Amino acid sequence: MKTLAALLLSLAFALPAMAASPVDINHADAATIAKSLDGIGLSKAQAIVAWREAHGPFKSADQLAQIKGIGQRTLERNRDAIRLNGAAAAARPVAAAKPTRPAPAK
Repeated sequence: MKTLAALLLSLAFALPAMAASPVDINHADAATIAKSLDGIGLSKAQAIVAWREAHGPFKSADQLAQIKGIGQRTLERNRDAIRLNGAAAAARPVAAAKPTRPAPAK
């Protein structure tokens, strides 16, 4: 019984260490991304950096799903830790406002 209690106690302390920690995916290097996001190893982190270099900064965390090996489950597990230029990533991209028509010339 003491062994089970010790095991549960050690797991309770280990779980927070496995949680994702905030990282700016538009500025961090691959090693930092891999260390910060849950389920993202060095090769996926390198793919994130390569995508960013090829396409420019991420505008939404959802764009990570375009990278091979990063699915919705991984994205949702890390959403709270993903930062875009220092700000928390939005759940979904915000739709652009509809353009307004200029007033008729007089």
